[in-house]
Amino acid sequence: MAYTHNLGFPRIGAKRQLKFALESYWKGQSSQDELEAVGAELRRHHWQDQATLDLAPVGDFSFYDQVLDMSFTLGNLPDRVRAFSGYALDNYFRVARGRSAESAEEQHGGNWGGVAAGEMTKWFDTNYHYIVPEFTISTQFALDPSRLLKQLNEAAAQRVRAKPVIIGPVTYLWLGKTKDSSNKLALLERLLPVYEQLFERLAAEGVDWVQVDEPILVTELDAEWQRAFELAYRQLDNCPVKLMLTTYFGKLQENLELAAKLPVAGLHIEAVNARDEAHRLLDLLPDQKVVSFGVINGRNIWKTDLSAVLDWLEPVQRRLGERLWIAPSCSLLHVPVDLDSEQTLDSEIRSWLAFARQKLEELRVLALALNEGRTVVRAELEANQAAIEARRNSPRVHNPATKAALAKVDARLGERQSPYAVRAGKQAALLKLPRFPTTTIGSFPQTAEIRQTRRRLKSGELDHAAYKAAMEAEIARCVSEQEALGLDVLVHGEAERNDMVEYFGEQLEGYAFSQFGWVQSYGSRCVKPPILFGDIKRPKAMTVDWINYAQSLTTKPMKGMLTAPVTMLNWSFVRDDQPRSMSCYQLALAIREEVLDLEKAGVRIIQIDEPAFREGLPLRKSQWQDYLKWAVECFRIAANGVADETQIHTHMCYSEFNDIIASIADLDADAITIETSRSDMELLGAFDDFSYPNEIGPGVYDIHSPNTPAQQHMVELMRKAAERIPAERLWVNPDCGLKTRQWDEVMPALRNMVAAAGELRRSIPIADRATG
Repeated sequence: MAYTHNLGFPRIGAKRQLKFALESYWKGQSSQDELEAVGAELRRHHWQDQATLDLAPVGDFSFYDQVLDMSFTLGNLPDRVRAFSGYALDNYFRVARGRSAESAEEQHGGNWGGVAAGEMTKWFDTNYHYIVPEFTISTQFALDPSRLLKQLNEAAAQRVRAKPVIIGPVTYLWLGKTKDSSNKLALLERLLPVYEQLFERLAAEGVDWVQVDEPILVTELDAEWQRAFELAYRQLDNCPVKLMLTTYFGKLQENLELAAKLPVAGLHIEAVNARDEAHRLLDLLPDQKVVSFGVINGRNIWKTDLSAVLDWLEPVQRRLGERLWIAPSCSLLHVPVDLDSEQTLDSEIRSWLAFARQKLEELRVLALALNEGRTVVRAELEANQAAIEARRNSPRVHNPATKAALAKVDARLGERQSPYAVRAGKQAALLKLPRFPTTTIGSFPQTAEIRQTRRRLKSGELDHAAYKAAMEAEIARCVSEQEALGLDVLVHGEAERNDMVEYFGEQLEGYAFSQFGWVQSYGSRCVKPPILFGDIKRPKAMTVDWINYAQSLTTKPMKGMLTAPVTMLNWSFVRDDQPRSMSCYQLALAIREEVLDLEKAGVRIIQIDEPAFREGLPLRKSQWQDYLKWAVECFRIAANGVADETQIHTHMCYSEFNDIIASIADLDADAITIETSRSDMELLGAFDDFSYPNEIGPGVYDIHSPNTPAQQHMVELMRKAAERIPAERLWVNPDCGLKTRQWDEVMPALRNMVAAAGELRRSIPIADRATG
């Protein structure tokens, strides 16, 4: 008999209830009790959604991030928050978001010191972000199981067949950073006894199985990290609960034998992209060990070909019997909650999709077919097969004109007319910017009024003329505020844009859009990835009119703002019937057309954002070059058809760049802006050994924190940058776009940023900006 379980469920709620509850609490509009009540209600609903499973996850729900949850469970709090009194949840949010000394939350709690937020970075190769654990050589751990035990008690009261979910000790250390250059693996000896205590507490609560996530087993591990796995699980071998060691996001490859031989009761591997490892794994496993196969894709939204999965699983079941478990490939955190909420999505495309609840239904059908025979679910299997075939043969998926254009692509499309040194002189003569020029990344606050206007347009209450007038008024305000601040290069603020990917996808053939297809990016930040279902074509210009209007309001340079092809790809739910690279080249051709139209309209600075560039990297470095080759080429095709005088910018945020800095240089953007403030310019370490040839704007204003950065702090950050990058090639800018902040937060921060640039111009010696 095959058993079913799930690795995790989306925590935000089908209508983003968690997002709104968090933001209300942070604004002081609701109490902790009210926030906790929303969390409890969401968990209750999520467990009901998983009622058909043999085991449901408990502890996968988080108010911000599961890695931060684990840090608090292990008692690993940064020193800067240990002295604060009050609610533990407030301390949790201090680490997650930071807290300014002037905030009402701090002052009402009797705390008068500001707190820097923890560093945030991408969760493996997804668009989810986690708070990086912080370590020093003296880090100590102390168990605090209260959060997990509370959720277990709730689950028990609802008769949930519970399987607690935690991050494993080796992955937890791997995810973190040391603040003193010490060896974080040296902390394993101190960490393991806390895990032993945790397992004892869970056993005392009647827990049988615990899901222990160790996804780093799908990465390339050196001998020291491999030994750490052997040491850790040998020490945990006698724990009083059964451990389901869980891997996801890729193949185990050279770690397959290591994983198979670890002394745990069960092992979960992905069987969507790593199915070819299954039979070798079965040969290696001891006879008593449970094997869980992730047969439903937890990262994409296409229906599973259930008959094909059964063709593969049935022989496996005959071999394993009751030792076979099935599940999604990873946590369903990365997909929307419920397709049934979608009432306006094109019905044909809707029939091809499965969100979290539908994926659990697919799992139920598979389990019935395995346990009772296919005839029991014949109708479900026939309906599924019809949908699979309809999508495969749909003319809406295939565009001959797009395929013909793609066949003509070659590397010459990605070449600029002249090298950067020549371009820089021409651009400096045309733009006449000061040293340390100031700019922003693109978006300004998306106010409630802007969102309401967009809703009224969609509902038909507002016609397009009235909507255009309202957006032009917002653009005019944005331009006026920037001129008053004294910024050097302006943006139009993107008031008309709902999302940096969805906005463009709505104007391209080959995309579809959901109403409620939200997924969590971090904290309360949710995104609604477009659905890239077919070949891409740009019917008409997408941004030119808005930028022309903004430029008409000022004599200062106005940036054209576009999203680059790799980010369009990585932040969409992408079709799985052709290589991702092919879809990316199609996007590159569409964005290239928009770039050339902007240049033709007189726009002299065009920013083409690639925040998700690193996100698409395979988890194994041995596979990086293939990805980087086509990713770099796609950006260059999109960007590099312009004249020397046109300055191309790009933006990247919240990723480690040190190991791909050469590929970033290969993009050949004239200027790049990156996140560095939250990491205290640590990311600029990449430039110690690599001479970056073009201009760079290291972010000095952490827009994901409510803190207002001080002028002197930003000056100090830029001085650190000037130690590595010639001052003549430095820009001054925030880390990221400002759409999630309020105007009363943005204005003082930008005022300090402009003042910081002025101080830098006065205090750092003059050199020729054009030559660097």
